[in-house]
Amino acid sequence: MELHLRGRHALVTGASAGIGLAVARGLAAEGCNLVLVSRTERALKEVAAAIRAEHDVNVHVAPADLSRDGAAEALAARHGEVDILVNNAGAIPGGTIAEVDQARWREGWELKVFGFIAMTRAFYARMQTRRSGVIVNVIGASGTGVDHRYIAGSTGNAALEALTKALGVGSTEHGVRIVGVSPGVVLTERSKALLEARAKANFGDAHRWRELLRHLPFGRTATTDEIAAAVVFLASDRSGYTSGTIMTIDGGQSQRTNWWG
Repeated sequence: MELHLRGRHALVTGASAGIGLAVARGLAAEGCNLVLVSRTERALKEVAAAIRAEHDVNVHVAPADLSRDGAAEALAARHGEVDILVNNAGAIPGGTIAEVDQARWREGWELKVFGFIAMTRAFYARMQTRRSGVIVNVIGASGTGVDHRYIAGSTGNAALEALTKALGVGSTEHGVRIVGVSPGVVLTERSKALLEARAKANFGDAHRWRELLRHLPFGRTATTDEIAAAVVFLASDRSGYTSGTIMTIDGGQSQRTNWWG
């Protein structure tokens, strides 16, 4: 399917690994020129070199800590003419309300919640003036399938889903689309390492980590490529009448109920 993305410019945050890296590769495969953002310059340069070798696109790196005040505005000043913004950077710590203290709660939200808000404010203003552009927020299904054991993340993701829906309703008046993708459990290098550690603790064998996934839909996690494919499609003209909408990709996990124990 031709997505009509060739020659467009996209900025992806958290692009050095995981979902962000998969999104960057997916956009490049469709002919998008890229600006890659994360805190780690060395990793970004390695990713950029690999993408340039695979695809005939321009790739720029822009190391930045988006939890810091002014970082989003500085990026927008340099790269504000991008057609597509993918907000993806951030991880919020797990734990109950008693386990996540105020400092850790704030730290997680500075990047994932307030970082998304700052990037959206900075880039939306420019898209609004141009009357074109797409912002895709990669959020997290815990905003819908809330979990008291991940209370800071569930609360933050719910806020970002509300942001996406609210702004995505009004943005159409200015020719801009705002959409979201909320993944469930996704197999990344980080999540695999955590699963291996749990398997080692539970079974005495790190290689048995897949047994920990049996309770999930289809008995597995989502892949980063599955999430990236949705992001790329939503950013494209093929999804040109979509705004203020969240696509949840968790195999239906967040909608499950267990009435009978």
